[in-house]
Amino acid sequence: MSTETAFPDLHGAATGVGSMPGTDAREAARTAVGALEHLPYLPELPARGPGADMIGRGAGLLVELFAQTEPSGWRFADRPGRDTRRARSWLGEDLDALEEFTQGHQGALKIQAVGPWTLAASIETRNGEKALRDAGACRGIAASLTEGLRRHLEDVRRRIPGAQVVLQLDEPSLPAVLNGGVKTASGFQRLRSVDRQVAEEVLRSVITALDVPVLVHCCAPGVPIPLLRRAGVAGVSLDFALLTERDDDDLGEAVEAGTRILAGVVPSTDGPAAQSGAVSDPAGSVQGVRTLWRRLGLDPELLGRRVLVTPTCGLAGASPEYARRALSLSVKAAQSLVDNPE
Repeated sequence: MSTETAFPDLHGAATGVGSMPGTDAREAARTAVGALEHLPYLPELPARGPGADMIGRGAGLLVELFAQTEPSGWRFADRPGRDTRRARSWLGEDLDALEEFTQGHQGALKIQAVGPWTLAASIETRNGEKALRDAGACRGIAASLTEGLRRHLEDVRRRIPGAQVVLQLDEPSLPAVLNGGVKTASGFQRLRSVDRQVAEEVLRSVITALDVPVLVHCCAPGVPIPLLRRAGVAGVSLDFALLTERDDDDLGEAVEAGTRILAGVVPSTDGPAAQSGAVSDPAGSVQGVRTLWRRLGLDPELLGRRVLVTPTCGLAGASPEYARRALSLSVKAAQSLVDNPE
């Protein structure tokens, strides 16, 4: 089954990236489901501590691989310990809350998990070096993560049988992995870049093994859009403010090929960008998307079908009130692309 044909028909939709502020799973689920009619998602609450963060949750999904926190960060261990149990417990709590607020839900639903390359760039092997340095470890992580995601997807479908599940892989470290920008565990050197063909093959191995459309989110500059397309993604989620005209051709080809673009245009924190008026003008927040569309000569009617609107990144650093506003604005901005594509 191809990811393109499997992707739900979402016209003028918005969604969140993943994380939410606070530690209350029920309140986060209530917000993510209530604010987002077309593509609600399973929130992550990193404020709870290690195991609820992106890497900790990913480590908790691994099958027959275990990790624990050390002063330097996450490191593989011989057996499951407190951190693994805590990560799995919090994921179960989050799923319980999501199940409560999606009773009778029929339609798209997004879940997120860290991707294999960001996981390999973030967890140390037992000897204290990043797993990214060991090609065999990278492939082992990808295989373990794939099996964990398969089980996770089965659990979500069992809990919410009416859901058309979409999986988002978070790969913020992917550009650094490809460009030799990942620091060693000591921090004094950088690891050798991973061959782009190898990176693509590993991603493809994960994507093709899972019976869902897969998006990749990357909030760093230099998102490798052609590589992701070849790996089989159905959509690419990125921070629109980090795009340059060098990305035009890659974006245009992706849109014309049917790839969804999740445009991060709404500020993700209550910082200066949020105070500039960007959160009070839904149509204005997506003006950059319209400008790009005109520059590429794309059909304006494709805006509502190919573009989903999101905050620029996760909302963990925002206040609960602002997080709700950001999701609401994303919904209004997405609708404005349908109502006024020009």
